[in-house]
Amino acid sequence: MNTPFPPVEFDAGIIGKLSQSGPRYTSYPTADRFQSDFGYGQFLEAVAGLRMRRSRRPLSLYIHIPFCDTVCYYCGCNKIVTKDHSKAAVYLGYLKQEIDMQGRLFDGMGQIEQLHFGGGTPTYLSDKQMGDLMAHLRANFDFADDAHGEYSIEIDPRTVSVERVHSLRKQGFNRISLGVQDFDPEVQKAVNRIQPEAETRAVMDAARAAGFRSISIDLIYGLPKQTKDSMAQTLDKVIAANPDRIALYNYAHLPHIFKPQRRISEADMPSPAVKLELLAMSIERLCAAGYIYIGMDHFAKPDDELAVAQRQGRLQRNFQGYSTRSESELISCGVSAISAVGATYSQNEKTLDAYYAKLESGVLPITRGIKLDNDDLLRRIVIQKLMCNFELSMSSIEQGFPIRFRQYFMTELVKLKAFEDDGLLTIDDEWISVTPKGRLLIRNICMVFDRYLGMAQEVAPQPLRYSKTI
Repeated sequence: MNTPFPPVEFDAGIIGKLSQSGPRYTSYPTADRFQSDFGYGQFLEAVAGLRMRRSRRPLSLYIHIPFCDTVCYYCGCNKIVTKDHSKAAVYLGYLKQEIDMQGRLFDGMGQIEQLHFGGGTPTYLSDKQMGDLMAHLRANFDFADDAHGEYSIEIDPRTVSVERVHSLRKQGFNRISLGVQDFDPEVQKAVNRIQPEAETRAVMDAARAAGFRSISIDLIYGLPKQTKDSMAQTLDKVIAANPDRIALYNYAHLPHIFKPQRRISEADMPSPAVKLELLAMSIERLCAAGYIYIGMDHFAKPDDELAVAQRQGRLQRNFQGYSTRSESELISCGVSAISAVGATYSQNEKTLDAYYAKLESGVLPITRGIKLDNDDLLRRIVIQKLMCNFELSMSSIEQGFPIRFRQYFMTELVKLKAFEDDGLLTIDDEWISVTPKGRLLIRNICMVFDRYLGMAQEVAPQPLRYSKTI
């Protein structure tokens, strides 16, 4: 496909009818299906399998830095809030051990073409600590050159100076993502994240001057104190700042799971109807400003690599969201980080003590994971195609798997008929095609193919851990 997708279409009635809790499908099976009997040994088997097949697929590397100076009340990330920066020095010592071990396992198996630092706040590390860590990564892995590699870092504009931005570029990062969430002072106060617009714009200007190839901004709709007027003003400021990508996330208020959210007053929360108005306005404004709706909260300029990859059918999803590098092995290091290697997912220990203890015993700090069977692999590619391309060729799936699509997914196709009746997709002899009206509800459509959701209802109810699909 060589032309941009048509604009996404907002239908408040359909969205109100179908919005429910559901996975974001950064993986399939989703992380809540990982099992505790998957550990270090099974991960080694997966890597050995790649080596036996002489796999030379591109490698992607994720580094998790869990620390933050202050807590943002909306946040649901795995983080450690502390002003004691000595804890980061201890953490880096163990993180380097894990990097050493992973470097030996993947030695000679391919180049790192993607690197992503997430958190927490990666820029919690000092400039010296970051430079030392990047040097350690390069000593253990073979990196593609700057022109071919995508090396990104999430930053909190409150934690970096103009000089630090230039230093990050010299250390090898060429893409930068800024947490903004909202520019309105009242909203910032309600979520405990005071961040003046001028501070954010100074960091963006520095990133452009330093030669970063892509600048992304994160926004959240549905935060306390947000109104249509305040959100409109934030959007005006973001569009004027002209980032290459914008992520617009739905705030998932789950205070029974995320303790910081208990500090948010329920009385300050916008109603469900207002949240839908905020979303509709944001989509309209961003598309009118020339951004392409990539899917699942993401917008990009037409010439951005995400938009180009989608037009060319190369887009995929992983634990960092949408990615331009298809078919790469994802190696993740740090507390709670999740790797995707071969036909497996594996997650590291979620607490520092457990993470440190396993490394001290000489094993990778894996606490749980899953080995995908043939049905998992089949459903993963179906969900991936729909999430990234909004269309699926049934015959292409039959070429990759020994099935008859309509027979294998007979039950699912019956369920999809209801979406077809609502104008969210079309099904013909060859294609399942999601309409512009259906793109906002792509999670609902993909849930039809999720075998584990049905199992959860039959075996035992699961705790509410998913955000609303809209």
